[in-house]
Amino acid sequence: MPVLGDRARLRAAAAAGCLHAAFSAYWALGGTWLLDTVGQWAVRLATEAPGRAGLALGAVTVVKLLAALLPLAWSAGRLRPAPAWRRLLAVGGWALAAYGGLNVLVSWAVLSGVLETHGDFDRTAQLGHAALWDPLFLVWGLCLATGVRRSA
Repeated sequence: MPVLGDRARLRAAAAAGCLHAAFSAYWALGGTWLLDTVGQWAVRLATEAPGRAGLALGAVTVVKLLAALLPLAWSAGRLRPAPAWRRLLAVGGWALAAYGGLNVLVSWAVLSGVLETHGDFDRTAQLGHAALWDPLFLVWGLCLATGVRRSA
């Protein structure tokens, strides 16, 4: 099986991050498709305070885009000092992977009944985190961290 090179891993990380950012931008502009997979709190916020939700999600979009695209600028030699950026990007990648991986495990444990919750839980949101958003964070983080590590 072919193994992705460091640049390909960083491009895959950028694609995952940009996909995350695209949904945030879509929701910031008032879209609602898949918003319930984030949680009913997000649906309520978008309904009750669309301006505030749009501003918050616009900021989230910018942060996600920066996190997705800065590694490509770093790998092209455009960020100095490069060793400091390398460390920051590696830590960020492992943090994304840990966040995504832990949330995937917990979400699937709740959905399967392995972990019991007190009271009801939002099954749609739990499934969204288990099968879509958090696996995407996990892939983003793993591609970023291993791409940075391999580029040393």
